Amino acid sequence: MAQKVTPRSEDYSKWYTDVVQMAELADYTPVRGCMVIRPYGYALWENVQSGLDRRFKATGHQNAYFPLFIPMSFFEKEKDHVEGFSPQLAVVTHGGGVELEEPLAVRPTSETMINVMYAKWIRSYRDLPVLINQWANVVRWEMRTRLFLRTTEFLWQEGHTAHATEQEAREETLRMLEVYRDFAENDAAMPVICGRKSESEKFAGGVHSYSIEAMMGNAWALQAGTSHFLGQNFARVFDTQFLNDQNELEYVWQTSWGVSTRMVGGIVMVHGDDQGLILPPRIAPLQVVVVPIWKNDEQRAAVLGAVQQVQAALPDVRLHLDDREDVTPGWKFNDWEMRGVPLRIEIGPRDVKSEQVMLVRRDPVEKRKQPLPLAGLAERVPVLLDEIQRALFDRAMRFREERTAHVTTYAELQEAVKLGFAWAWWCGSRECEDKIKADTKATNRCIPLAQPGGTGRCIVCGEEAVEQSVWARAY
Repeated sequence: MAQKVTPRSEDYSKWYTDVVQMAELADYTPVRGCMVIRPYGYALWENVQSGLDRRFKATGHQNAYFPLFIPMSFFEKEKDHVEGFSPQLAVVTHGGGVELEEPLAVRPTSETMINVMYAKWIRSYRDLPVLINQWANVVRWEMRTRLFLRTTEFLWQEGHTAHATEQEAREETLRMLEVYRDFAENDAAMPVICGRKSESEKFAGGVHSYSIEAMMGNAWALQAGTSHFLGQNFARVFDTQFLNDQNELEYVWQTSWGVSTRMVGGIVMVHGDDQGLILPPRIAPLQVVVVPIWKNDEQRAAVLGAVQQVQAALPDVRLHLDDREDVTPGWKFNDWEMRGVPLRIEIGPRDVKSEQVMLVRRDPVEKRKQPLPLAGLAERVPVLLDEIQRALFDRAMRFREERTAHVTTYAELQEAVKLGFAWAWWCGSRECEDKIKADTKATNRCIPLAQPGGTGRCIVCGEEAVEQSVWARAY
Protein backbone atom coordinates (compact mmCIF):
# COMPACT_ATOMS: atom_id res chain seq x y z
CA MET A 1 0.00 0.00 0.00
CA ALA A 2 1.25 3.48 -0.84
CA GLN A 3 0.56 5.00 2.58
CA LYS A 4 2.73 4.00 5.51
CA VAL A 5 1.53 3.22 9.00
CA THR A 6 2.90 5.43 11.77
CA PRO A 7 5.27 3.20 13.82
CA ARG A 8 3.88 2.20 17.21
CA SER A 9 7.07 3.38 18.92
CA GLU A 10 6.67 6.83 17.39
CA ASP A 11 3.01 7.53 18.18
CA TYR A 12 0.88 4.63 19.43
CA SER A 13 -2.39 6.54 19.22
CA LYS A 14 -1.71 7.59 15.62
CA TRP A 15 -0.61 4.02 14.77
CA TYR A 16 -3.95 2.72 16.02
CA THR A 17 -5.99 5.21 13.98
CA ASP A 18 -3.86 4.57 10.89
CA VAL A 19 -4.40 0.81 11.10
CA VAL A 20 -8.16 1.05 11.69
CA GLN A 21 -8.57 3.35 8.69
CA MET A 22 -6.01 1.82 6.32
CA ALA A 23 -7.23 -1.72 6.97
CA GLU A 24 -10.72 -0.38 6.21
CA LEU A 25 -12.25 -1.39 9.53
CA ALA A 26 -13.93 1.97 10.15
CA ASP A 27 -13.88 5.64 9.23
CA TYR A 28 -14.92 8.98 10.66
CA THR A 29 -18.20 10.64 9.70
CA PRO A 30 -19.52 14.23 9.59
CA VAL A 31 -21.35 13.49 12.87
CA ARG A 32 -18.96 14.19 15.71
CA GLY A 33 -17.94 11.08 17.63
CA CYS A 34 -19.74 8.66 15.30
CA MET A 35 -18.07 6.18 12.98
CA VAL A 36 -18.92 4.10 9.96
CA ILE A 37 -18.01 0.45 10.43
CA ARG A 38 -16.83 -0.62 6.99
CA PRO A 39 -17.59 -4.09 5.56
CA TYR A 40 -14.26 -5.64 6.63
CA GLY A 41 -14.65 -4.24 10.15
CA TYR A 42 -18.27 -5.33 10.31
CA ALA A 43 -17.31 -8.84 9.22
CA LEU A 44 -14.90 -8.93 12.15
CA TRP A 45 -17.67 -7.71 14.48
CA GLU A 46 -20.00 -10.39 13.07
CA ASN A 47 -17.46 -13.05 14.03
CA VAL A 48 -17.28 -11.56 17.54
CA GLN A 49 -21.09 -11.65 17.62
CA SER A 50 -21.17 -15.24 16.42
CA GLY A 51 -18.67 -16.45 19.02
CA LEU A 52 -20.52 -14.74 21.86
CA ASP A 53 -24.05 -15.53 20.66
CA ARG A 54 -23.24 -19.23 20.42
CA ARG A 55 -22.06 -19.16 24.03
CA PHE A 56 -25.10 -17.20 25.22
CA LYS A 57 -27.50 -19.70 23.70
CA ALA A 58 -25.51 -22.62 25.10
CA THR A 59 -26.11 -21.15 28.57
CA GLY A 60 -29.88 -20.86 28.01
CA HIS A 61 -30.25 -17.24 26.90
CA GLN A 62 -32.59 -15.98 24.18
CA ASN A 63 -32.32 -12.88 22.02
CA ALA A 64 -34.97 -10.13 22.04
CA TYR A 65 -35.14 -6.46 21.15
CA PHE A 66 -36.27 -3.43 23.18
CA PRO A 67 -36.93 0.20 22.11
CA LEU A 68 -34.19 2.70 21.31
CA PHE A 69 -36.11 5.51 23.06
CA ILE A 70 -36.63 5.51 26.82
CA PRO A 71 -38.88 7.98 28.72
CA MET A 72 -36.80 10.25 30.95
CA SER A 73 -39.07 9.43 33.90
CA PHE A 74 -37.74 5.84 33.80
CA PHE A 75 -34.19 7.06 34.49
CA GLU A 76 -35.31 9.43 37.21
CA LYS A 77 -36.79 6.55 39.22
CA GLU A 78 -33.36 5.07 39.97
CA LYS A 79 -31.27 7.81 41.62
CA ASP A 80 -27.80 6.26 41.23
CA HIS A 81 -28.54 5.20 37.67
CA VAL A 82 -29.63 8.63 36.49
CA GLU A 83 -26.69 10.31 38.23
CA GLY A 84 -24.28 7.91 36.55
CA PHE A 85 -25.65 8.37 33.03
CA SER A 86 -27.00 11.96 32.99
CA PRO A 87 -23.78 13.55 31.64
CA GLN A 88 -23.81 11.12 28.68
CA LEU A 89 -27.51 11.17 27.77
CA ALA A 90 -28.76 12.27 24.36
CA VAL A 91 -32.35 13.46 24.76
CA VAL A 92 -35.10 13.88 22.14
CA THR A 93 -37.42 16.78 22.95
CA HIS A 94 -39.26 17.16 19.63
CA GLY A 95 -40.85 14.66 17.24
CA GLY A 96 -43.11 15.07 14.23
CA GLY A 97 -42.61 18.81 14.37
CA VAL A 98 -43.98 19.25 17.89
CA GLU A 99 -42.55 19.26 21.39
CA LEU A 100 -42.95 15.92 23.14
CA GLU A 101 -45.00 15.70 26.31
CA GLU A 102 -42.11 13.82 27.90
CA PRO A 103 -38.49 13.90 26.64
CA LEU A 104 -37.08 10.59 25.45
CA ALA A 105 -33.52 9.47 26.15
CA VAL A 106 -31.73 7.69 23.34
CA ARG A 107 -30.78 4.33 24.86
CA PRO A 108 -27.46 4.46 26.79
CA THR A 109 -28.32 1.06 28.34
CA SER A 110 -31.62 -0.75 28.80
CA GLU A 111 -32.05 -1.66 32.49
CA THR A 112 -34.93 0.76 32.99
CA MET A 113 -36.95 -0.14 29.90
CA ILE A 114 -36.40 -3.84 30.44
CA ASN A 115 -37.55 -3.63 34.05
CA VAL A 116 -40.79 -1.96 32.99
CA MET A 117 -41.43 -4.92 30.70
CA TYR A 118 -40.28 -7.55 33.20
CA ALA A 119 -42.71 -6.08 35.75
CA LYS A 120 -45.51 -6.86 33.24
CA TRP A 121 -44.32 -10.34 32.32
CA ILE A 122 -43.17 -11.81 35.64
CA ARG A 123 -45.92 -12.96 37.96
CA SER A 124 -44.84 -16.26 39.50
CA TYR A 125 -41.67 -18.17 40.36
CA ARG A 126 -42.67 -20.36 37.40
CA ASP A 127 -41.83 -17.41 35.10
CA LEU A 128 -38.25 -17.37 36.38
CA PRO A 129 -35.46 -17.24 35.46
CA VAL A 130 -35.81 -14.80 32.57
CA LEU A 131 -32.63 -15.01 30.47
CA ILE A 132 -32.67 -12.40 27.70
CA ASN A 133 -29.95 -10.79 25.60
CA GLN A 134 -30.28 -8.10 22.97
CA TRP A 135 -27.93 -7.02 20.18
CA ALA A 136 -28.39 -3.28 19.74
CA ASN A 137 -26.86 0.14 19.32
CA VAL A 138 -26.52 2.61 22.19
CA VAL A 139 -25.66 6.29 22.46
CA ARG A 140 -23.45 7.92 25.09
CA TRP A 141 -22.41 11.52 24.53
CA GLU A 142 -18.63 11.15 24.87
CA MET A 143 -16.35 14.17 25.07
CA ARG A 144 -13.22 12.40 23.75
CA THR A 145 -13.79 9.75 21.11
CA ARG A 146 -11.64 7.17 19.35
CA LEU A 147 -12.67 4.70 16.65
CA PHE A 148 -14.15 1.55 18.23
CA LEU A 149 -12.74 2.29 21.70
CA ARG A 150 -15.04 5.16 22.64
CA THR A 151 -17.66 6.53 20.24
CA THR A 152 -20.91 8.43 20.71
CA GLU A 153 -22.88 5.59 19.12
CA PHE A 154 -21.65 2.02 19.31
CA LEU A 155 -22.88 -1.53 18.89
CA TRP A 156 -23.05 -4.07 21.68
CA GLN A 157 -24.94 -6.86 23.32
CA GLU A 158 -26.58 -6.42 26.69
CA GLY A 159 -27.85 -9.35 28.69
CA HIS A 160 -30.58 -8.82 31.29
CA THR A 161 -31.68 -11.64 33.55
CA ALA A 162 -34.14 -12.01 36.44
CA HIS A 163 -33.95 -14.73 39.10
CA ALA A 164 -35.88 -16.01 42.10
CA THR A 165 -32.91 -15.98 44.48
CA GLU A 166 -29.83 -13.92 45.22
CA GLN A 167 -27.61 -16.98 44.83
CA GLU A 168 -28.91 -17.69 41.32
CA ALA A 169 -28.30 -14.09 40.26
CA ARG A 170 -24.79 -14.04 41.69
CA GLU A 171 -24.01 -17.33 39.94
CA GLU A 172 -25.32 -15.88 36.67
CA THR A 173 -23.13 -12.79 37.06
CA LEU A 174 -19.96 -14.87 37.35
CA ARG A 175 -21.11 -17.39 34.73
CA MET A 176 -21.34 -14.64 32.14
CA LEU A 177 -18.00 -13.18 33.19
CA GLU A 178 -16.55 -16.63 32.49
CA VAL A 179 -18.28 -16.66 29.09
CA TYR A 180 -16.51 -13.39 28.27
CA ARG A 181 -13.17 -14.74 29.48
CA ASP A 182 -13.61 -17.87 27.40
CA PHE A 183 -14.38 -15.86 24.26
CA ALA A 184 -11.60 -13.33 24.81
CA GLU A 185 -8.91 -15.94 25.41
CA ASN A 186 -10.00 -18.74 23.07
CA ASP A 187 -11.44 -16.78 20.12
CA ALA A 188 -9.78 -13.36 20.34
CA ALA A 189 -6.46 -14.77 21.69
CA MET A 190 -6.57 -11.97 24.29
CA PRO A 191 -5.38 -12.82 27.83
CA VAL A 192 -7.61 -11.18 30.45
CA ILE A 193 -7.78 -10.71 34.19
CA CYS A 194 -11.21 -11.40 35.72
CA GLY A 195 -12.09 -9.30 38.73
CA ARG A 196 -14.50 -7.16 40.71
CA LYS A 197 -14.64 -3.42 40.12
CA SER A 198 -14.18 -1.03 43.02
CA GLU A 199 -17.16 0.92 44.36
CA SER A 200 -16.11 4.01 42.43
CA GLU A 201 -15.75 2.07 39.18
CA LYS A 202 -18.88 -0.09 39.36
CA PHE A 203 -21.98 0.25 37.18
CA ALA A 204 -24.35 3.02 38.23
CA GLY A 205 -27.22 1.36 40.10
CA GLY A 206 -25.53 -2.01 40.55
CA VAL A 207 -24.43 -3.83 43.70
CA HIS A 208 -21.25 -5.39 42.33
CA SER A 209 -19.60 -5.08 38.91
CA TYR A 210 -17.07 -7.47 37.40
CA SER A 211 -14.89 -7.07 34.32
CA ILE A 212 -12.32 -8.70 32.09
CA GLU A 213 -9.24 -6.49 31.75
CA ALA A 214 -6.76 -6.88 28.90
CA MET A 215 -3.34 -5.33 28.29
CA MET A 216 -2.98 -3.47 25.01
CA GLY A 217 0.18 -3.20 22.91
CA ASN A 218 1.27 -0.01 24.70
CA ALA A 219 0.81 -1.73 28.10
CA TRP A 220 -2.36 0.23 28.92
CA ALA A 221 -5.48 -1.62 30.08
CA LEU A 222 -8.78 -2.02 28.29
CA GLN A 223 -12.02 -3.05 30.00
CA ALA A 224 -13.17 -5.58 27.41
CA GLY A 225 -16.42 -6.77 29.00
CA THR A 226 -18.50 -6.30 32.16
CA SER A 227 -20.99 -8.31 34.19
CA HIS A 228 -23.11 -6.72 36.92
CA PHE A 229 -24.98 -8.09 39.92
CA LEU A 230 -27.86 -5.64 40.28
CA GLY A 231 -29.38 -7.18 43.38
CA GLN A 232 -32.97 -5.95 43.80
CA ASN A 233 -32.19 -2.27 43.16
CA PHE A 234 -34.06 -1.94 39.88
CA ALA A 235 -36.72 -4.46 40.88
CA ARG A 236 -37.71 -2.34 43.88
CA VAL A 237 -37.86 0.84 41.83
CA PHE A 238 -39.94 -0.71 39.03
CA ASP A 239 -41.92 -3.06 41.28
CA THR A 240 -40.72 -6.20 39.52
CA GLN A 241 -42.17 -8.85 41.84
CA PHE A 242 -43.22 -12.48 41.74
CA LEU A 243 -45.17 -14.93 43.87
CA ASN A 244 -42.77 -17.51 45.32
CA ASP A 245 -43.64 -21.18 45.93
CA GLN A 246 -45.04 -20.16 49.34
CA ASN A 247 -47.43 -17.75 47.61
CA GLU A 248 -45.53 -14.75 49.00
CA LEU A 249 -44.55 -11.66 47.00
CA GLU A 250 -40.80 -11.11 46.47
CA TYR A 251 -38.69 -8.82 44.34
CA VAL A 252 -36.66 -10.51 41.61
CA TRP A 253 -32.85 -10.58 41.69
CA GLN A 254 -31.18 -9.29 38.55
CA THR A 255 -28.03 -9.15 36.45
CA SER A 256 -26.87 -7.31 33.35
CA TRP A 257 -23.75 -7.85 31.24
CA GLY A 258 -22.27 -6.52 28.00
CA VAL A 259 -19.53 -6.52 25.39
CA SER A 260 -19.32 -3.85 22.69
CA THR A 261 -17.50 -2.99 19.46
CA ARG A 262 -14.71 -1.82 21.77
CA MET A 263 -13.65 -5.49 21.60
CA VAL A 264 -12.67 -4.90 17.96
CA GLY A 265 -10.38 -2.07 19.03
CA GLY A 266 -8.88 -4.33 21.67
CA ILE A 267 -8.12 -7.02 19.10
CA VAL A 268 -6.35 -4.44 16.93
CA MET A 269 -4.21 -3.17 19.81
CA VAL A 270 -3.35 -6.52 21.37
CA HIS A 271 -2.12 -8.16 18.17
CA GLY A 272 -1.25 -5.49 15.58
CA ASP A 273 2.23 -4.41 14.51
CA ASP A 274 3.83 -1.74 12.32
CA GLN A 275 2.61 -3.52 9.17
CA GLY A 276 -1.02 -3.38 10.29
CA LEU A 277 -3.52 -5.85 11.68
CA ILE A 278 -2.76 -9.36 12.88
CA LEU A 279 -6.04 -11.26 13.33
CA PRO A 280 -6.57 -14.49 15.27
CA PRO A 281 -7.81 -17.14 12.80
CA ARG A 282 -10.98 -17.94 14.77
CA ILE A 283 -12.38 -14.44 14.35
CA ALA A 284 -10.62 -13.25 11.17
CA PRO A 285 -13.10 -12.39 8.38
CA LEU A 286 -10.71 -14.19 6.01
CA GLN A 287 -8.45 -16.94 7.32
CA VAL A 288 -6.54 -17.56 4.08
CA VAL A 289 -5.87 -15.40 1.05
CA VAL A 290 -4.57 -16.99 -2.16
CA VAL A 291 -2.35 -14.82 -4.34
CA PRO A 292 -1.67 -16.28 -7.81
CA ILE A 293 1.39 -15.05 -9.73
CA TRP A 294 1.89 -15.20 -13.51
CA LYS A 295 3.45 -13.27 -16.39
CA ASN A 296 1.58 -14.53 -19.45
CA ASP A 297 -1.62 -16.29 -20.44
CA GLU A 298 -0.01 -19.74 -20.48
CA GLN A 299 1.25 -19.33 -16.93
CA ARG A 300 -2.08 -17.84 -15.91
CA ALA A 301 -4.02 -20.91 -16.99
CA ALA A 302 -1.63 -23.27 -15.21
CA VAL A 303 -1.58 -21.22 -11.99
CA LEU A 304 -5.37 -20.85 -11.85
CA GLY A 305 -5.67 -24.59 -12.33
CA ALA A 306 -3.56 -25.07 -9.20
CA VAL A 307 -5.68 -22.46 -7.41
CA GLN A 308 -8.76 -24.57 -8.06
CA GLN A 309 -7.02 -27.48 -6.34
CA VAL A 310 -6.32 -25.24 -3.33
CA GLN A 311 -9.94 -24.13 -3.13
CA ALA A 312 -11.18 -27.71 -3.37
CA ALA A 313 -8.80 -28.81 -0.61
CA LEU A 314 -10.02 -26.13 1.86
CA PRO A 315 -13.83 -26.01 1.70
CA ASP A 316 -14.23 -25.25 5.42
CA VAL A 317 -11.73 -22.39 5.52
CA ARG A 318 -12.73 -18.74 5.04
CA LEU A 319 -10.66 -18.31 1.87
CA HIS A 320 -10.36 -15.47 -0.63
CA LEU A 321 -8.75 -15.56 -4.07
CA ASP A 322 -7.05 -12.28 -4.96
CA ASP A 323 -6.95 -12.45 -8.75
CA ARG A 324 -6.82 -8.69 -9.33
CA GLU A 325 -4.75 -7.88 -12.42
CA ASP A 326 -4.40 -4.12 -11.96
CA VAL A 327 -1.93 -4.37 -9.04
CA THR A 328 1.34 -6.25 -8.55
CA PRO A 329 1.78 -9.33 -6.34
CA GLY A 330 3.95 -7.26 -4.01
CA TRP A 331 1.16 -4.69 -3.60
CA LYS A 332 -1.24 -7.51 -2.79
CA PHE A 333 1.14 -8.94 -0.19
CA ASN A 334 1.31 -5.58 1.60
CA ASP A 335 -2.45 -5.12 1.32
CA TRP A 336 -3.22 -8.44 2.99
CA GLU A 337 -0.51 -7.90 5.60
CA MET A 338 -2.29 -4.65 6.49
CA ARG A 339 -5.62 -6.47 6.79
CA GLY A 340 -4.14 -9.09 9.08
CA VAL A 341 -5.20 -12.24 7.21
CA PRO A 342 -3.57 -15.07 9.21
CA LEU A 343 -2.25 -17.10 6.27
CA ARG A 344 -1.28 -16.27 2.69
CA ILE A 345 -0.87 -18.89 -0.01
CA GLU A 346 1.32 -17.84 -2.96
CA ILE A 347 1.28 -19.84 -6.19
CA GLY A 348 3.54 -19.08 -9.16
CA PRO A 349 4.69 -21.01 -12.24
CA ARG A 350 7.58 -22.64 -10.36
CA ASP A 351 5.21 -23.78 -7.62
CA VAL A 352 2.94 -25.33 -10.23
CA LYS A 353 5.83 -27.30 -11.72
CA SER A 354 6.88 -28.46 -8.25
CA GLU A 355 3.25 -29.24 -7.30
CA GLN A 356 3.55 -27.09 -4.22
CA VAL A 357 2.48 -23.73 -2.76
CA MET A 358 4.24 -21.21 -0.54
CA LEU A 359 2.59 -20.59 2.84
CA VAL A 360 3.24 -17.24 4.55
CA ARG A 361 2.15 -16.63 8.14
CA ARG A 362 1.07 -13.14 9.22
CA ASP A 363 2.10 -13.53 12.85
CA PRO A 364 5.73 -12.72 13.77
CA VAL A 365 7.58 -16.03 13.82
CA GLU A 366 11.13 -16.96 12.83
CA LYS A 367 10.09 -18.85 9.71
CA ARG A 368 7.11 -17.05 8.24
CA LYS A 369 7.42 -18.66 4.80
CA GLN A 370 7.31 -22.39 4.18
CA PRO A 371 6.72 -24.49 1.05
CA LEU A 372 4.07 -27.19 1.16
CA PRO A 373 3.07 -29.88 -1.38
CA LEU A 374 -0.38 -29.29 -2.84
CA ALA A 375 -1.40 -32.73 -1.65
CA GLY A 376 -0.75 -31.75 1.97
CA LEU A 377 -2.91 -28.60 2.09
CA ALA A 378 -6.11 -30.16 3.43
CA GLU A 379 -4.28 -31.60 6.43
CA ARG A 380 -1.73 -28.86 7.11
CA VAL A 381 -3.67 -25.59 6.79
CA PRO A 382 -6.24 -26.21 9.60
CA VAL A 383 -3.39 -27.31 11.89
CA LEU A 384 -1.36 -24.24 10.98
CA LEU A 385 -4.31 -21.93 11.69
CA ASP A 386 -4.61 -23.50 15.15
CA GLU A 387 -0.88 -22.98 15.67
CA ILE A 388 -1.22 -19.30 14.75
CA GLN A 389 -4.16 -18.94 17.14
CA ARG A 390 -2.15 -20.41 20.04
CA ALA A 391 0.97 -18.44 19.12
CA LEU A 392 -0.92 -15.14 19.22
CA PHE A 393 -2.34 -15.89 22.67
CA ASP A 394 1.06 -16.99 23.99
CA ARG A 395 2.70 -13.88 22.55
CA ALA A 396 0.12 -11.60 24.19
CA MET A 397 0.48 -13.47 27.50
CA ARG A 398 4.27 -13.11 27.48
CA PHE A 399 3.90 -9.41 26.73
CA ARG A 400 1.58 -8.97 29.71
CA GLU A 401 3.75 -10.98 32.08
CA GLU A 402 6.86 -9.01 31.12
CA ARG A 403 5.05 -5.76 31.90
CA THR A 404 3.35 -6.77 35.15
CA ALA A 405 4.92 -5.99 38.52
CA HIS A 406 3.94 -7.09 42.03
CA VAL A 407 4.87 -4.04 44.07
CA THR A 408 5.38 -3.54 47.78
CA THR A 409 6.03 0.21 48.03
CA TYR A 410 4.23 3.27 46.72
CA ALA A 411 7.33 4.37 44.84
CA GLU A 412 7.44 0.99 43.08
CA LEU A 413 3.78 1.34 42.11
CA GLN A 414 4.38 4.80 40.66
CA GLU A 415 7.13 3.42 38.44
CA ALA A 416 5.35 0.16 37.57
CA VAL A 417 2.21 1.82 36.13
CA LYS A 418 4.40 3.76 33.69
CA LEU A 419 5.40 0.42 32.16
CA GLY A 420 2.27 -1.72 32.54
CA PHE A 421 0.19 -3.40 35.26
CA ALA A 422 0.90 -3.19 38.98
CA TRP A 423 -0.54 -5.64 41.52
CA ALA A 424 -0.70 -4.16 45.00
CA TRP A 425 -2.47 -4.61 48.32
CA TRP A 426 -5.27 -2.07 48.76
CA CYS A 427 -7.31 -1.32 51.87
CA GLY A 428 -10.48 -0.60 49.89
CA SER A 429 -10.73 3.11 50.74
CA ARG A 430 -11.78 5.69 48.17
CA GLU A 431 -9.14 8.09 49.50
CA CYS A 432 -6.27 5.73 48.69
CA GLU A 433 -7.76 4.92 45.29
CA ASP A 434 -8.13 8.59 44.41
CA LYS A 435 -4.57 9.36 45.52
CA ILE A 436 -3.14 6.74 43.16
CA LYS A 437 -5.20 8.13 40.30
CA ALA A 438 -4.18 11.72 41.05
CA ASP A 439 -0.48 10.87 41.39
CA THR A 440 -0.13 8.44 38.50
CA LYS A 441 -3.23 8.67 36.22
CA ALA A 442 -3.59 4.93 36.82
CA THR A 443 -6.97 3.54 37.84
CA ASN A 444 -8.08 0.53 39.81
CA ARG A 445 -8.75 -1.87 36.94
CA CYS A 446 -10.19 -4.63 39.10
CA ILE A 447 -9.78 -6.68 42.25
CA PRO A 448 -8.81 -10.04 40.68
CA LEU A 449 -10.93 -13.05 41.52
CA ALA A 450 -7.68 -15.04 41.73
CA GLN A 451 -6.11 -13.59 44.89
CA PRO A 452 -2.73 -14.57 46.36
CA GLY A 453 -4.28 -15.30 49.76
CA GLY A 454 -3.34 -13.94 53.15
CA THR A 455 -3.19 -10.25 53.99
CA GLY A 456 -0.84 -7.35 53.39
CA ARG A 457 -0.39 -3.63 53.90
CA CYS A 458 -2.19 -1.11 51.71
CA ILE A 459 0.24 0.26 49.15
CA VAL A 460 -0.87 3.82 50.01
CA CYS A 461 -1.77 4.14 53.69
CA GLY A 462 -0.18 1.02 55.18
CA GLU A 463 -3.38 -0.20 56.81
CA GLU A 464 -4.16 -3.90 56.75
CA ALA A 465 -5.54 -5.09 53.39
CA VAL A 466 -7.19 -8.38 52.52
CA GLU A 467 -7.22 -8.02 48.72
CA GLN A 468 -4.89 -6.96 45.94
CA SER A 469 -5.93 -4.74 43.04
CA VAL A 470 -4.51 -4.30 39.55
CA TRP A 471 -3.61 -0.70 38.71
CA ALA A 472 -2.87 0.64 35.23
CA ARG A 473 -3.37 3.47 32.78
CA ALA A 474 -6.45 2.66 30.75
CA TYR A 475 -8.58 3.53 27.74
